[in-house]
Amino acid sequence: MPRSPVVPPLARPLARPLVLAHRGARTVAPENTLEAFSTALDQGAAGVELDVHRAADDGLVVHHDAEALGLGILAERSLVEIREARPDIPTLGEVLDVCRGSLVNVEIKNLPTDADYDAADRVAEHVVELLDARDRRDDVLVSSFNLATVDRVRALEPSIPTGFLSMLDPFEGIALCAERGHGSLHPFFALLGQDTAVPIVTRAREVDVAINVWTVNDEEEMVRLAAAGVAAIITDVPDVALRVLSAG
Repeated sequence: MPRSPVVPPLARPLARPLVLAHRGARTVAPENTLEAFSTALDQGAAGVELDVHRAADDGLVVHHDAEALGLGILAERSLVEIREARPDIPTLGEVLDVCRGSLVNVEIKNLPTDADYDAADRVAEHVVELLDARDRRDDVLVSSFNLATVDRVRALEPSIPTGFLSMLDPFEGIALCAERGHGSLHPFFALLGQDTAVPIVTRAREVDVAINVWTVNDEEEMVRLAAAGVAAIITDVPDVALRVLSAG
């Protein structure tokens, strides 16, 4: 018998979708940096999306790829080494501090094709440990392309909202989320076609799954997906999305 999903705020019907800044306001400031995140929030974004990897000493750092210029594979370097060589790479805790009061979509990078892939999902464990240590005062949604990873987060702490990033058919993704108790599906926006977007959102709402689409930078697509009823739009241009959606 599957457990009921933890439904994040994104699952509630909205007058317009929330705008989440993909890696921060990355067209204005370097992506996945404190500056990019604070800029996005200053622009009015409801929250941010970021990528997290583990360091060799189990620290958590925010960076898109498993490897970083001047360091190589992050999981093979200690947090001190990372900070000394690349002070621009923040820790997850630092980002949560900067984004306090806003939603933070933490994407855990842990696919078998990643240079730091860990079948034991230690990074999921460390994310949960960090949130525990912070007394759950952060508004977070933990997601991953690796279904086993978000399953692990949910098994460790069912109260943390989780989402499945997917290139699957959205109806299949919705079914998986409902079965495994994940409150949101994050499909690539193009998977919600002209004729399928509304039925997909309708089906998702029937099983209390939020649809948060990525990465939406085209203004017409923003309008189309908002009209279909998606819960959130993840975008590189939060300022543009806010302008477009406010005019709608």
